Amino acid sequence: MLKIASIACSLSLATSAALAQDRLPIDQEELARVSPVLQAYTKDDLFGRVWQDPALSKRDRGLVTVAALIARNQTDELSDYIRLALENGVTPAEISETITHLAFYAGWENAMAAVDEAADVFEDRNVSANQLPAVDPDTMLPLDEEAEASRQSFVQETYGNVSQGVVDNTEQLLFLDLWLRPGLEPRDRSLVTVAALIASGHVEQITFHLNRAMDNGLSKDEASAMLSHLAFYAGWPNVFSAMPVAKDVFESREG
Repeated sequence: MLKIASIACSLSLATSAALAQDRLPIDQEELARVSPVLQAYTKDDLFGRVWQDPALSKRDRGLVTVAALIARNQTDELSDYIRLALENGVTPAEISETITHLAFYAGWENAMAAVDEAADVFEDRNVSANQLPAVDPDTMLPLDEEAEASRQSFVQETYGNVSQGVVDNTEQLLFLDLWLRPGLEPRDRSLVTVAALIASGHVEQITFHLNRAMDNGLSKDEASAMLSHLAFYAGWPNVFSAMPVAKDVFESREG
């Protein structure tokens, strides 16, 4: 597994302390021994340029990357990216809630694999249970009752005769519980959802969730930057599969 290593080279562009060359979640020396070309792309383009683009904050990039790795069950460097996210302003509570959220959107076992990686990071940082979201929060986020009624009516009419269990759990567990938990702001919850959908190639689900993300405060520029970021972590084909959907969402909101 590639691990953080101290190396002599420096980034071609100025970086924050959290993205200093000796703090990258990829061992540049080992990478150079295997593929000097890939090492150059990693140093100069991924960390030297993409991570420095202010169109999406480093905090958001941390959340997006963690979500993509969980969705793809790529845990070799996940603990290092969790550390990077924490160093860029993501809280342990937000990491915890992201993992919980993605259990529903990426599958239970992918979330369990992420728990194993996060546990080591939390232990190293002395993160205690009282720093993490409560099982039963004192106050849940407000519900848009009209929007939820419309969503539920559509799902019931469309899929009730296919699997009432899925319809019921979608309503009760997801939209009347998970999405109302205060441990992750609605914008951030939408952000990690869209990132996970793109990373796992679930194009058909993106329209609803990208619109919801933008309703929750994600800007078009931020959404565009997220696509550019995810090309490196999910691959160009997955991003280009998502691009027509994003284009339609952007155009529909501008009309």
